[in-house]
Amino acid sequence: NTPFRLYKHWVHEGGISTPLVVRWPAGIQGKGRLTRQPGHLIDIMATCVDLAGGQYPRQRNGQNIHPLEGQSLRPIFAGQRWEKPRLLYWEHEGNRAVREGKWKLVSRHPGEWELYDLRADRTETRNLAEEQPRRVARMKQLYAAWAERCEALPWNRGPVIPPALRERGAAAAR
Repeated sequence: NTPFRLYKHWVHEGGISTPLVVRWPAGIQGKGRLTRQPGHLIDIMATCVDLAGGQYPRQRNGQNIHPLEGQSLRPIFAGQRWEKPRLLYWEHEGNRAVREGKWKLVSRHPGEWELYDLRADRTETRNLAEEQPRRVARMKQLYAAWAERCEALPWNRGPVIPPALRERGAAAAR
């Protein structure tokens, strides 16, 4: 992952920065096109649903389903740019991050938050958290709201299993 910091266990660039290579002759025109726009694993599901012409369900077996967090990559495949800076979030075993445009707030569990300008410092070597306390506070709030909405906290509580599935699993075990 050189020159990026850390590796796959972490949510610094060395752990999350991975190229996406797509070959789709019917949908992507031209050869060898490269874009440096940030995407996320969550965009894969949104893209599949979009390209299949489907609708992501709101419920299954009477249980509410979290809405899709990702965005379809179809516009990117067509050579367009994201319309506005995206908010992207990560959580892995307490390691956490939020990215808003060029800004990334990241923390190694159980450490403090670090702030990086990825346009100027993609390798995350100059922590700007002390210089930008208001940005850090606002991005921490964004992360906290996302973590609550997506049930990412506390990170070590185990999987969230809806009651109906828990009951069905218990009945099957009997």
